[in-house]
Amino acid sequence: MKELGNERVRIVTLDDARAGQRVDNFLLRELKGVPRSHVYRLVRSGEVRVNSRRVDATYRLQRGDRIRIPPVRTAAAAPGRPAVRPVDFPVVFEDDALLVIDKPAGVAVHGGSGVSSGVIEQLRAARPEARFLELVHRLDRDTSGLLMLAKKRSALLALHRALREGTVEKRYLVLVKGRWTRASRNVTLPLRKYLTAAGERRVSVDVSGRESRTRFDLVERIGQYSLLAASIETGRTHQIRVQLAQLGFPVVGDEKYGDFDLNKSLAKQGARRMFLHAERLAFEHPRTGARVELAAALPADLRKSLDRIREAARHAEAI
Repeated sequence: MKELGNERVRIVTLDDARAGQRVDNFLLRELKGVPRSHVYRLVRSGEVRVNSRRVDATYRLQRGDRIRIPPVRTAAAAPGRPAVRPVDFPVVFEDDALLVIDKPAGVAVHGGSGVSSGVIEQLRAARPEARFLELVHRLDRDTSGLLMLAKKRSALLALHRALREGTVEKRYLVLVKGRWTRASRNVTLPLRKYLTAAGERRVSVDVSGRESRTRFDLVERIGQYSLLAASIETGRTHQIRVQLAQLGFPVVGDEKYGDFDLNKSLAKQGARRMFLHAERLAFEHPRTGARVELAAALPADLRKSLDRIREAARHAEAI
């Protein structure tokens, strides 16, 4: 990669090694220490340009693209900012191309929006020898389970292509309020992202939104609750949560789209987080082509919540 420029602006000319990645991900690596929200603001304002043109944050860089990077003050230069704490998360699968971890609930996948650091920053801090480490996909902060990271650019591009083509199987376990009646149901809804007045990200069902597709399979009915397996065909933001809320089956513990009175009641009984867990991944290995099938068991806190709900349902039936 060749870099030119002066004290005020950097111009980076992209070579094959980093071609194919989104411009926002490229900038987050180039501008380490700069808040994620500020990086996106630089793109929206047009201060970042590719080949002298404004681009969207999702633009995929090509070999030979010239990226204009404006001068910014990095967080590393700010006195008193805490260093990223290195964390090695439970590893489910690892080789020279891939890393799959079992992400705990309550940890964001990346820093930004009031979060100083997330999984990706903490893993990089724990593995300073890693020359390349990038998220393949994302999980919500309060969702636990399987999360893929790429250790090679070629693996990242191959898995992104597989995700776009729908050949990666991703299945979640989710507990909802309400009695689900069908054994299986395919749900397709258009989803649109927006910001609230307070600047929080939300998603709604809107005819102008992007198509989202999920298959829901009934695992178990427990009193007035249902345990479902959700297999997603598209990876829209908050897809499972918004679809289920729209259908009248809010996810238990969901603080954005759920039943807030129910959540408050269950929290008093010890259920203090959203019941959504990424339990299964299946895909073709990007280097060998071999079939990889991975699973992550339901975490202890969700198992305890499920046991309490089952016990309450048995007690109600016995009365």
